[in-house]
Amino acid sequence: MDKTPPPAALAALAVYYDGTCPLCQREIGHYRSLQPACAVQWVDVSASSTALPPGISRADALARFHVRRPDRTVLSGARAFIELWTHMPGWRWLALPLRVAPLPWLAEHAYRAFLRVRPWLQRRAATRP
Repeated sequence: MDKTPPPAALAALAVYYDGTCPLCQREIGHYRSLQPACAVQWVDVSASSTALPPGISRADALARFHVRRPDRTVLSGARAFIELWTHMPGWRWLALPLRVAPLPWLAEHAYRAFLRVRPWLQRRAATRP
């Protein structure tokens, strides 16, 4: 069975997130409440039936944030957040300067530091209403 997304979905920005992560659920919920500058396809990668971009394993998709641009370019980590923020009202102000070198590199290092504390933050988010 072909799991290629329909052409309309490829015209959208695809955001791949872990739907089982309480921290991710809250953050994605916030982004979904905004009116993005482009169409966004929200993709929960925790479901085993979810089609993933070529070259991205389920473990990779669950471990790091990914975004697929309409041109099918896949970004991960800080660059994925910067791409998403570029299209989100209230977040563009942060995305624009982060696109200028060396800020993407610094943002990626900050993202990797965040990943080390993510399990602790997930536990905390799970216990809060």
